[in-house]
Amino acid sequence: MVTRRARRIVLRADDRAVIPKEDAAVAGSPERVTTADARRGMVAAMRTWTARKRVDADPGVVLDVLCDPDACRRWSPVPFELDGEDVARLAAGSRMRVSGQLVGRRVGFDVEVHEAGDGRLALSAHGPVAFDVAYEARPVRGGSEVCASVSVRSGGGLLGRMAESATAALLQAGALGLAVDRIAASAAS
Repeated sequence: MVTRRARRIVLRADDRAVIPKEDAAVAGSPERVTTADARRGMVAAMRTWTARKRVDADPGVVLDVLCDPDACRRWSPVPFELDGEDVARLAAGSRMRVSGQLVGRRVGFDVEVHEAGDGRLALSAHGPVAFDVAYEARPVRGGSEVCASVSVRSGGGLLGRMAESATAALLQAGALGLAVDRIAASAAS
């Protein structure tokens, strides 16, 4: 939560929705374009949400929770199913199709995993809404710090704009923070 006092802004430490400016450089941006559509020229702007939490588990354990599709179903803010072949573990370069309910409609997404190792999971999903997702688990004393980032943009059309608005509302309401809380609970158990 951000509160205003006599022309000064005070950031509360317990508010996962705010990342202080000095922390932004720590997470950094990818060195490459993660949006496949960028090769075509113009790309619609993506809105980004972030969350971080200290976890009582090593980064490797956190990565196991992030890369296990069954565990993903337990912590994901939106229920989904894998279409086609079951995937034992998310790995860099793997592609899959998932589907679920969004804005009252069954929708599908093509998912590509860009990175899954060294404490990081980065993937993109394209459907009515496009997502760029990154999780990083960094070692800290007694466990890990998990940093999560989700960027969202419309996949185009009326359904895409509606789905983007609904997804943004979920994220604004704290869905990413809840997902990170679930990841933490799952990794610590």
